[in-house]
Amino acid sequence: MCGVIGMVAKSPVNQALYDGLTVLQHRGQDAAGIMTFDRGRLHLRKDNGLVRDVFSTQDMMQLQGNVGIGHCRYPTAGCASSAEAQPFYVNSPYGISIAHNGNLTNAEAIKRDLFLEDLRHINTSSDSEILLNVFAHKLGELAKLRIDESDLFNAVAGIHERCHGGYAAIVMINGYGILGFRDPHGIRPLCFGSRETDAGTEYMIASESVALNVLGFTLIRDVAPGEAVFVDLDGNLHTRQCATETRLSPCIFEYVYLARPDSMLDDVSVYKSRLRMGRMLARKINREWANHDIDVVIPIPDTSRTSALDLANDLNITYREGFIKNRYIGRTFIMPGQAVREKSVRQKLNPIELEFKGKNVLLLDDSIVRGTTSEQIIQMARDTGANKVYFASAAPPVRYPNVYGIDMPAARELLAHERSVEDIRRTIGADHMIYQDLDDLVEAVREGNEALRSFDCSCFDGRYVTGDISVDYLLRLEAQRADAVRYGAGESNAVNELGLVRS
Repeated sequence: MCGVIGMVAKSPVNQALYDGLTVLQHRGQDAAGIMTFDRGRLHLRKDNGLVRDVFSTQDMMQLQGNVGIGHCRYPTAGCASSAEAQPFYVNSPYGISIAHNGNLTNAEAIKRDLFLEDLRHINTSSDSEILLNVFAHKLGELAKLRIDESDLFNAVAGIHERCHGGYAAIVMINGYGILGFRDPHGIRPLCFGSRETDAGTEYMIASESVALNVLGFTLIRDVAPGEAVFVDLDGNLHTRQCATETRLSPCIFEYVYLARPDSMLDDVSVYKSRLRMGRMLARKINREWANHDIDVVIPIPDTSRTSALDLANDLNITYREGFIKNRYIGRTFIMPGQAVREKSVRQKLNPIELEFKGKNVLLLDDSIVRGTTSEQIIQMARDTGANKVYFASAAPPVRYPNVYGIDMPAARELLAHERSVEDIRRTIGADHMIYQDLDDLVEAVREGNEALRSFDCSCFDGRYVTGDISVDYLLRLEAQRADAVRYGAGESNAVNELGLVRS
């Protein structure tokens, strides 16, 4: 997952893009970049690091222009080099730059075709650059000196025909404006909004509505799956459906963990969906563990707080904050490499002894991916004097890799892969273990928008909504992107059986 933002305004956009990226920082902490367009010239600043560290006052002064795009990166593909930071740019035709969130599942095949048939060279290992070159090639085929919105929409249609996977992207075309589009399944989020100024209407496109809210924009709506939204330099809005077959299937893990709780995704409040996750889990506990002896519910901050609050209320059990979080440590899930994640847990969380000592504690996390941090947190609770430590997850067991833009590439790295709940309980050292049921999770999100008929739940059920994911593909993905390969912890062992279910 990454954060993307784009803006066409009546005044300089540099500060607004910076502020928007800080709001989207939870979506990527590896690198950040902003590119602006001003009177025929592009201005770019990008590097590894947090938004606040990448941009100096001098950098901001040089990012001139009333049009621009920004990106904060969380790498699921490519390497850690600053060369992989976005936005990416190609000069032909017209000068085009891109900020992209997601993963292309047929990236290698497209890369080969771009070289052999389209005579285009890809300079990085990022599939974002591949997406950019596909778009640029479609526009270049027109061989026109001037283009219009119809040409741009036709180029997006060409992307949908050629590119598979989950993607939400914002493209800036020099001298024309910005264009946002979303894959035909709407897996990764994208929305747009407007605000009125004395000089006229300004538009913004962003990964999450919260970026619009904090900058005074009014959310118009989410970009539909397969749709493209174009804002020209005069501030005129154009939209068109560019895919022939679409089916809205947003990533349900966005609601569980990735998105901010104050965002709206596809007309669903992330905050309210997490409240409902807590209520659903409370019902399961009452149904399957009615004679529990839980004294207190304690969330593992921050994402699980919302679910834990309604879980405790429904169970009529005391809710307490038992861990104090160091605000200067990033999100552990999206840190590079397991060793760094493990080290960060102790630095990130410190238990309050009086909330644990002598009590039977139910710890609630939003989800459990690799499980090592869960094991450490349970041990912290025991070391602080807890009598019994129970563990609950607001999401079902994560058993399968994610291929659409979340860092879950290797099945063998997932705690729940080919393990029963009892096996998981023993592995992390809990006295009792309980997971959310997938049907309940889906209901918790759908209650906010009954029009949502399907979700990408692939990390829970192995059903990949694009229908093109094979066991061989997942094995290749693991060989390329497992932690052991990417961060030098040794060689990755192939998974013999993934239990893949085709959608």
